[in-house]
Amino acid sequence: MHVVGAVRRPGVVQVPAGSRVADAVTAAGGMSGADATAINLARPLADGEQVHVPRPGESVPPPVPVAPTAGATAPGAPAAVAGPTAPGAPGGGAAAGGVVNVNTADATSLDALPGVGPVLAQRIVEWREKNGRFSSVDELGEVSGIGDKMLDRLRSKVTV
Repeated sequence: MHVVGAVRRPGVVQVPAGSRVADAVTAAGGMSGADATAINLARPLADGEQVHVPRPGESVPPPVPVAPTAGATAPGAPAAVAGPTAPGAPGGGAAAGGVVNVNTADATSLDALPGVGPVLAQRIVEWREKNGRFSSVDELGEVSGIGDKMLDRLRSKVTV
């Protein structure tokens, strides 16, 4: 992970697969003058992601999408700490074995989910553009073509 912003030792840190933002911040020496309310310390990390810890009043830069790498196993969407990727923006795909964030994933990442395909992936993106962020995985059931069985298959593969 590349931790930048209001931390004691900004730079590249190593954290185990499955780590959370809090683990990366701790590995960078902890916060130093950070706006702790502007970040989600519980969010899972994706391999190779940049974590930006903002200072009070600092505008947060847009997320930096990260292409999944072969063999990566950390769950989570590749997005900066402080904010989600804009609906329809590239990014949000999962590393191998990880989960896909349906609020940040593009149609290509959604298409890679079991049983989804390009048409259903586009419907998910269109639902998100029309209705805003998904507030729960269960809300996927409102997308045309996703029934109870499909939703059950997707639960362990997606997050919000």
